[in-house]
Amino acid sequence: MRLLPLAPGRPRHLPSCSPALLLLVLGGCLGVFGVAAGTRRPNVVLLLTDDQDEVLGGMTPLKKTKALIGEMGMTFSSAYVPSALCCPSRASILTGKYPHNHHVVNNTLEGNCSSKSWQKIQEPNTFPAILRSMCGYQTFFAGKYLNEYGAPDAGGLEHVPLGWSYWYALEKNSKYYNYTLSINGKARKHGENYSVDYLTDVLANVSLDFLDYKSNFEPFFMMIATPAPHSPWTAAPQYQKAFQNVFAPRNKNFNIHGTNKHWLIRQAKTPMTNSSIQFLDNAFRKRWQTLLSVDDLVEKLVKRLEFTGELNNTYIFYTSDNGYHTGQFSLPIDKRQLYEFDIKVPLLVRGPGIKPNQTSKMLVANIDLGPTILDIAGYDLNKTQMDGMSLLPILRGASNLTWRSDVLVEYQGEGRNVTDPTCPSLSPGVSQCFPDCVCEDAYNNTYACVRTMSALWNLQYCEFDDQEVFVEVYNLTADPDQITNIAKTIDPELLGKMNYRLMMLQSCSGPTCRTPGVFDPGYRFDPRLMFSNRGSVRTRRFSKHL
Repeated sequence: MRLLPLAPGRPRHLPSCSPALLLLVLGGCLGVFGVAAGTRRPNVVLLLTDDQDEVLGGMTPLKKTKALIGEMGMTFSSAYVPSALCCPSRASILTGKYPHNHHVVNNTLEGNCSSKSWQKIQEPNTFPAILRSMCGYQTFFAGKYLNEYGAPDAGGLEHVPLGWSYWYALEKNSKYYNYTLSINGKARKHGENYSVDYLTDVLANVSLDFLDYKSNFEPFFMMIATPAPHSPWTAAPQYQKAFQNVFAPRNKNFNIHGTNKHWLIRQAKTPMTNSSIQFLDNAFRKRWQTLLSVDDLVEKLVKRLEFTGELNNTYIFYTSDNGYHTGQFSLPIDKRQLYEFDIKVPLLVRGPGIKPNQTSKMLVANIDLGPTILDIAGYDLNKTQMDGMSLLPILRGASNLTWRSDVLVEYQGEGRNVTDPTCPSLSPGVSQCFPDCVCEDAYNNTYACVRTMSALWNLQYCEFDDQEVFVEVYNLTADPDQITNIAKTIDPELLGKMNYRLMMLQSCSGPTCRTPGVFDPGYRFDPRLMFSNRGSVRTRRFSKHL
């Protein structure tokens, strides 16, 4: 099947012109790779999985991906998301902004997920929109966009976000069969025939079609967002018997009580019942099974790029929108929490100028992807309002690089003032209640954290916005499993500095999100900055209905 662009031929914003005229049109996107340098700018591919953890072995099934991307380039061992949930995290990737700046706070329309407001204010400023309008890139999207994409109240499947030449997007949340796609704004339904409907394979095939039929005169950007390994964890038929002897990792925080943690963690039943453990073990296996098709997709894509002669001029990024847990602190399955297993993700990159078999320990976040890709295209990052930093100097092996020592993590809980129908004995406001009525979220599961890494400290400081104003602090050097909350024993002066830094990050925007952290040599404590004209941090950060 041949995909047609939204506008046949050249993108509507670019005239057919000589290199000299093209130089003027693309003046904001030349940099070191531009027409002036006599070479075509690099292509970029972004592969995004759904709910793939890094801490619990989520990359283990992906042998081809690790060989074709990780071993041929750089693996980031400290990559984080600013919100451990699909829609806010994806919005951060697209905008290069923290959630408090793009205002997508959870997976609901009310939480700004693919809402009219998002479409009007944020979509025109995403990095793909800049790539297309300012840099002349062909832009291709296939897969899951935002969880509420296609909702009738948000324009339905007819809405195609600005910035995409080719649009092949899933309606709402991840599925593998029986789904509907928006193909350049027109709905197409799929059934349950593996050979033509299995979504991961459909995304692979349409991506290969794009590489066959795209223009050869302009660089391209591809974003391929697979459903795997998100529930319902439906593996391809040939992989449904894989990993039969695999179980969820029994690490130190597996099936233990969340002592000295927020009430949502403390409500989990410990020890878990045998049925809950069987449920999460089965989910763990199925998640790995679905990833085998992703591994096949990566292999097909890399081979096609090599066949067409594009591979050596293409950057390939592989990452996930958030992590996942299976039994940690007796929580059966989900994400949304502030701990490493939910906020840490894989990040692998290969491309021109990246030496093979590299590992970087630099603290990075998915808000850095947009600035990095625009930097690759030669765009002036000073013209954006992005909070992230370009990873390109790290990828090229720059020495004596000044880099951040902390990132912000923030989340606003979902939940309504009603009782969960599956768990009538529970109080109103909880949601995502899994086996044995253990609830993974609540309306006041609303928190913000500073995740700090420096030569001396590997620390996480978190505050909850609820009646307790609960605080959690972890020293991950001594306690990588985050079992012991040291908030009441840590040096009060350090606690005060972390509180101040958190308030600063919660109100930051653009360059102020990249100011020195508590453990940077350039850090200065100035209490006056806590009371800027931006208003109360928490009033800005959290919705009034909470």
